[in-house]
Amino acid sequence: MLIRSDILERIKAGEISLVFRKWRKAGVKAGGTQLTQAGLIGIDSVETIEEKDISEQDALEAGAASRAAMAEMLAKDPREGVLYRIRLHYIGDDLRIALRNDDSLSDEEMAELLAKLAKMDAASKRGPWTQAYLQLIQDMPDTHAIVLARSVGLDNIVFKPQVRKLKALGLTISISPGYRLSPRGEKVLDGLKK
Repeated sequence: MLIRSDILERIKAGEISLVFRKWRKAGVKAGGTQLTQAGLIGIDSVETIEEKDISEQDALEAGAASRAAMAEMLAKDPREGVLYRIRLHYIGDDLRIALRNDDSLSDEEMAELLAKLAKMDAASKRGPWTQAYLQLIQDMPDTHAIVLARSVGLDNIVFKPQVRKLKALGLTISISPGYRLSPRGEKVLDGLKK
């Protein structure tokens, strides 16, 4: 679920606790979380609703000035689908930020990370890739993802999700353009080379 930056800031401030989305199928689940550029958002409930059943209170909780203003906003959405009312809240900062700066890994933590990378390599239909991607990012920092993807013979659409897996472990940092290894990623790459 994409959420505009200004709305994320209002969710973070506690000013917005509802969003409405038109989907063919719900894009989030109650009890789940979503990582955004502003931090982690918790999904409290996901319900289908008819537009006529949106209350004045719903509109206010969604950040609209009134029910009529909410209806205007929804009218601008050209997507087809069922209307969902999603109750959410801000949980906290992106934990990967602290994780990627933590390069003081114990032998046990290093072994655990290396085992995770080995498992990712073993699950890949293309064979081992984690060390090669980390090395590529170290060798070509600040390089657009499309260029990196082409250098390993892949489309961006295949390459980027793999890098996101490394980012989830705190090993890479997304920048514009491209990526860099985090301090943790540098340490893990050194561990892979041993």
